[in-house]
Amino acid sequence: MSDIKEKINLLSRTELFRPCEREMVEQIAEFCSLCKVPKNKTIFGTGDPGNSLYIVKSGEISVIQHIQHMENQQEHEIARYSKGDFFGEVDMLMNTQRNAEARAVEDSEILRFPREDKTLQDFLLASPPTGAELLRLFMQAAAARIRRANALLKDNSPWVQEMRAQVYGDKLTGLYNKTFLEEQLPSYLGNPSEPVSLLSMKADNFKLINDTFGHEAGDQALVAVGAALSKHVLAPAVVVRLVGNEIACLFPGISKDMALEQAQNIRSLLNSLDLSAMTEGKPFKLSVSIGIAVFPNHAKTAESLIACARELPLIGRERGGNKILFPEDK
Repeated sequence: MSDIKEKINLLSRTELFRPCEREMVEQIAEFCSLCKVPKNKTIFGTGDPGNSLYIVKSGEISVIQHIQHMENQQEHEIARYSKGDFFGEVDMLMNTQRNAEARAVEDSEILRFPREDKTLQDFLLASPPTGAELLRLFMQAAAARIRRANALLKDNSPWVQEMRAQVYGDKLTGLYNKTFLEEQLPSYLGNPSEPVSLLSMKADNFKLINDTFGHEAGDQALVAVGAALSKHVLAPAVVVRLVGNEIACLFPGISKDMALEQAQNIRSLLNSLDLSAMTEGKPFKLSVSIGIAVFPNHAKTAESLIACARELPLIGRERGGNKILFPEDK
């Protein structure tokens, strides 16, 4: 069998590409390469660019997470792939670095897309209609993979807890990240008779710290803000760093009036936060504007609740700063 026919047959038998028309499979095959992987050889390592997906033609591939425990680094197998399985598409689609290592358990053969001398962008430019359909398939596969991973995260074993921290943790502040809020918020909104309040806050004058004392000082100030909120906001409430200096607080079971009280307390806390260690000993009062959106009063879905809360701090800053706003205050 010729090399190209071998690639086409392998792609056609793989779940990811099974819905594709023959012509599309042929175009994809042109951008693929077959390679043999000896036992124990690494296909990609932690920190490598996620620029390809792989299909196992023969053999077995193990995906290993390296976790630092105390002074020792431990290996935990998080997935194993055999003939016909595919992997690596999530990192390729999101253009992120690998957070695990893929290694051949035995002598194996894999198909790589795209091959080493090509990029996904090359394929998309070469055939835009096919590229658009391929992206749709990748997104479907990635979403399914993430859903399965989320189900796995219900496990409380130490390595799963570490994986949860890596997936849902913000490295700078130690708070939860935007991914956590977007993926987990729907689970809080199951009962319309139980309110859920989301507070989104931005420091009105945070840029002044960065411009005057440098971005490292700004980062440390953000860490201090996160630490103060973590001590103040108690479970089951959750503190989340969204992007930059934008932070959210999720309060299950908290109605509009109670949310306003929480926002007022948080504003007072941050107004009085001592940031002199980051501002070379000079006094600095943090001004913060807070937006509050309440389920189901202001929004009935997680996406719209986040959008409602996030637009308000900027309006608060435009009105002089240190404001607390509900959507109806716009």
